Amino acid sequence: EVQLVESGGGLVQAGGSLNLSCAVSELTFNDYAIGWFRQPPGREREGFGCISSGVGQTYYEDFVKGRFTISRDTAKNTVYLVMNSLEPEDTAVYYCAAQFTYGRCDYGNDVMDFWGKGTQVTVSS
Repeated sequence: EVQLVESGGGLVQAGGSLNLSCAVSELTFNDYAIGWFRQPPGREREGFGCISSGVGQTYYEDFVKGRFTISRDTAKNTVYLVMNSLEPEDTAVYYCAAQFTYGRCDYGNDVMDFWGKGTQVTVSS
């Protein structure tokens, strides 16, 4: 059974950093891209970045570019999300999701095959 488990969420002050992890099982990064998503309170879930299958190329939405970094450790079957310069607007439940795909990855809600259950990130002002 494919599983994705997020961890590392918590409470942080504005300007601070958090490192999230997404531990995956029963899938390989050779075939699956991993996307990161978030759902702020009262809003729809939005994707903001991904790491492609194979070579692990990363892609980001503009609103996180330069602040968030996605990486992975194949040996640990884990994808990471480093978040710096956090703002209260970054408060959300953060999810990782997997998509069976090659080449450029996507982070649309409708294209992902498997989802984690999310981890809460709260940024205080």
